[in-house]
Amino acid sequence: MSLKYDSDLARVDWRRLSDIFALVGWGYRFPSDIEASFGKSSFVRFAYSDGVLVGFGRTVDDGKYYASIVDLIVHPEFQGKGIGSSILAYLKDALDGYIFTTLTTAVGKGSFYEQQGWKKQTTGYIWPRSAQQEKNNT
Repeated sequence: MSLKYDSDLARVDWRRLSDIFALVGWGYRFPSDIEASFGKSSFVRFAYSDGVLVGFGRTVDDGKYYASIVDLIVHPEFQGKGIGSSILAYLKDALDGYIFTTLTTAVGKGSFYEQQGWKKQTTGYIWPRSAQQEKNNT
C-alpha cells in the first residue's frame, strides 16, 4: 500500500468522496455540494492509496480565533492504518494560530480523538437537524 497525501481540490474524485460518506453511515451527499463545501474550507487534506482516494478531512474557521475540524473520514477498509491520525495532525497543525480549535466526533469514535490528545468538553451543544442527530444526543 503506497500512501500519499495532498490538498489539491482539482485532483479529487467527488463521486468517490460522496461514496465514502455513505460507506461510513453519514448518508448520501451530492458530489457537487461536497465539492462546493470543500472549496470554502480553510484547509483540506486527502489521502490516496495507490492513487485512489481513501480518506479526507477539512476545516472551517473565522480566520482568526475559532476553528473546527470537520468531515474527518477514512474508508472503512483503510481504517486503523494511521491515515486518520495523519490527516488529523496535518489539520490540527494548520490551525496552530487559532485560540480555540474544536471538532465533533461521530458516535463511538471519541476514543480515537482522545488517543490523539484531544480533550472531551462537557459544555458543547447541538441543535438537532435530523432524527439521527436527535437520537445520538439523548
